[in-house]
Amino acid sequence: MAKLRKFNEIVRDFATECDFLTVYIEEAHPADGWCFSNNYDVSQHVKLADRIKAASYLLKAGIDCPVVLDNMQNDACAWYGGLYERLYIVLDGAIVYQGERGPMGYHVEEVESWLIKYFAK
Repeated sequence: MAKLRKFNEIVRDFATECDFLTVYIEEAHPADGWCFSNNYDVSQHVKLADRIKAASYLLKAGIDCPVVLDNMQNDACAWYGGLYERLYIVLDGAIVYQGERGPMGYHVEEVESWLIKYFAK
């Protein structure tokens, strides 16, 4: 959530050229697990309703792209190595940018730079 403002800026800047999507995966810092004191009060997801409720915080924060949920088997997280957050650019069905794992490797500015170069803005 720390870089949501910049992410939203990129979504708006490239809205006519790109489709953006956020996949909400398992909770990185659940309240009933390893968490920070300033986190949202989100427990580890046991059922899909828990994941839906957790994703609602992201929607309330004002993310400017569609949000979908990983299944409870966490397949998308496993396939894409998403824990705890990760950025991808997919072009014509192929991954052309794979960011490092977050939070330390979550660099929305790299996505912005890639898009600027690709679209020569």
